[in-house]
Amino acid sequence: MQYLIPRLKKVEPDLGSSLRYSRFTQRAPDAKAYWHYHPEVELVYIKEGFGNRYVGNHISKFEDGDLILMGPDIPHFGYEFGLQGVNEEIVVQFKKDLIKSSVQIMPELEKIDGLINKSKSGISFYGKTKVTIGKELELMESQDPFDRLLSILKVLQILSESTESEVLNAAGMTLIIQNQDDDRINQVYNYVKEYYQSEISLDQISQVASMTVPAFCRYFKKYTKKTFTQFVNEFRVRQAIRLISLGSKSITEISFEVGFNNFSHFNKQFKRVTGVAPSVYKKSMYQIID
Repeated sequence: MQYLIPRLKKVEPDLGSSLRYSRFTQRAPDAKAYWHYHPEVELVYIKEGFGNRYVGNHISKFEDGDLILMGPDIPHFGYEFGLQGVNEEIVVQFKKDLIKSSVQIMPELEKIDGLINKSKSGISFYGKTKVTIGKELELMESQDPFDRLLSILKVLQILSESTESEVLNAAGMTLIIQNQDDDRINQVYNYVKEYYQSEISLDQISQVASMTVPAFCRYFKKYTKKTFTQFVNEFRVRQAIRLISLGSKSITEISFEVGFNNFSHFNKQFKRVTGVAPSVYKKSMYQIID
């Protein structure tokens, strides 16, 4: 994944609507996918086509189309990046608070609210659920804003009750885009991006942020929900994932190149972030690329 820092993508709802509905039957020849995120929840339906999906730190194949619900702030590539075959895609996006702000006065939405919370890790749907939802999403194209709202609530309710789903566990990547507009946080991110291959002490990074060490630790934990050490380790692991995908170096070489001075520690941190050992990840990635 060449874009380690995802770009914020601006999503505006359709005129007079709380949703954005998009249907693509073909892509412009010069269209380019990029690593991005947005605070909106996104439901994507691929009627036909097969390829690879890249959601957070999750990479996997999909066949005969895909139906995926992604929660807010999950970095991902657009499907044009990994799609092969016919490209017919429907995307519905809406604010993450659309349901949360209503569930207290409309308890009927409780299951949907639970689904949205679950979608923070990414959810893929299959089987009859995918077929049923696909038809509903196609019908939405000709509907007015009010009927579209009713339709998306119906769709989300069906999804909330479906047993034909797989959680992608992609949420581990969301920390990187927390408070992207904060200058101080950006300075810290940029410093890590430049010097992650070397040892970065708390004294050094605190000076970058113009704070004392205790103040910086509190500040960073508040905004990222991670310690600085955790963040650096996860950043290095993401760099390792990129190098593994290139396939030109051994895992041992990669571990030292991204800043881990201890191979055992690298293995431990890699498994904590991705859920699998580096060797297993490398094998599965080659299977996907093939």
